[in-house]
Amino acid sequence: MSRCDLGASSADHILVVGAGHAGVQLIDSLRAGGYDGRLTLLSREAGPPYQRPPLSKDVIAGGPSAAPLLLRGAGFFDDARVDVRWGVDAERIARDVREVITSTGERLGYTTLILATGADSRRLDVPGEDLAGVFSLRTLDDARAASAALDGARRAVVVGAGFIGLEFAAGARARGVEVTLVSPTERPLRRVVSPAVSAYLAKRHTLDGVRLELGERVARLRESDGGAGRRRVGAVVTASGREFPADLVLVGVGAKPASGLASAAGLELAPDGGVAVDASLRSSDPAIFAIGDCSSFLSVHAGGRVRLESVQNATDQARYLASALLGADPAPYGELPWFWSHQGATKVQLAGLGRADAIRVVRGDVGAGRFSVFSYDGGDLVCVESVNSPADHLAARRLLAAGRSVDPTEAADPGFDLKAYSRAIPEAV
Repeated sequence: MSRCDLGASSADHILVVGAGHAGVQLIDSLRAGGYDGRLTLLSREAGPPYQRPPLSKDVIAGGPSAAPLLLRGAGFFDDARVDVRWGVDAERIARDVREVITSTGERLGYTTLILATGADSRRLDVPGEDLAGVFSLRTLDDARAASAALDGARRAVVVGAGFIGLEFAAGARARGVEVTLVSPTERPLRRVVSPAVSAYLAKRHTLDGVRLELGERVARLRESDGGAGRRRVGAVVTASGREFPADLVLVGVGAKPASGLASAAGLELAPDGGVAVDASLRSSDPAIFAIGDCSSFLSVHAGGRVRLESVQNATDQARYLASALLGADPAPYGELPWFWSHQGATKVQLAGLGRADAIRVVRGDVGAGRFSVFSYDGGDLVCVESVNSPADHLAARRLLAAGRSVDPTEAADPGFDLKAYSRAIPEAV
């Protein structure tokens, strides 16, 4: 990557669009690294930035009054001399004059523009999705509204068997609500985890009282038969004609990158819809970078272009870009992807990126709910999925970050000291 040397002049202006994990970490890393120029942050939401993962866990299980976990302390932005525009979004990028036109009509000039716009919840696009009682789960307001609705609900239907859907289902069951989960996929987290982990999660959620209806595609949401006031959802109807009554519906069918601003400005988008960036996270405009959920980047771990929705990727990309903007000349971005999910008492942790045709071995005791699945591609370890096995996860991160493998026979051997083997690697996490 070419050096930027932005720390040399106070006339420089870095404008960051998006106050999620990526945008806030970038600002923190820039100031910590000595950047003394002007910093402006546009935050679509009016309140202080908060952590996103707890929305589908703590806020749902704990109730609508659960306090969000803030990304930084109350005085951080003042101390960091950041000009934050709360409740202000970017409406348009005028690339020819290097300006961003905001939702308030202001024109903000920039020397470097960082798009950290994140992702938006996908819609079902079926009749009835606009009924009251239908929720998505992307913001704190979303989570609090869905959590409040659970207080008076007896039956909830979750559409989608991804992380959000499964986490919400576990939280709703913990509050005594009957839960039916409907998904067109034949197993939970089909595109993310191995069949062994999917099967365990399906069994665990079933034992916890969640009714799984897999292989069912939603055709429409039916209005409630009774009640006054605003039209409310009453049931989920599938393409096969089955009907599942609901006092509320949680739509968790994935997310799409918030790349409309970039697209309207003529920036190149990747086939996955994200803002296409090069190995240094620079877009097709040399003055504009994209990080986090909206960024589609070249990954050595994926073997090509990929877009990842994770806190790890957002914060690691932010740290990498801050270092580059401050004048470093680093290697292409190549941090190891890792993820986690809490579903009731079950903790799922992933390190690396799996392949559909991977060769897999299981370590641990599936029946006891404490195991890991090691995935290999051409003899190389590429991914480890751990269920209630944090030691395996940490060892896997050490191995994968260092580009090291472990023989499949040893990985499956309960007597093999995986922890000691991984700690012997100098590049340990």
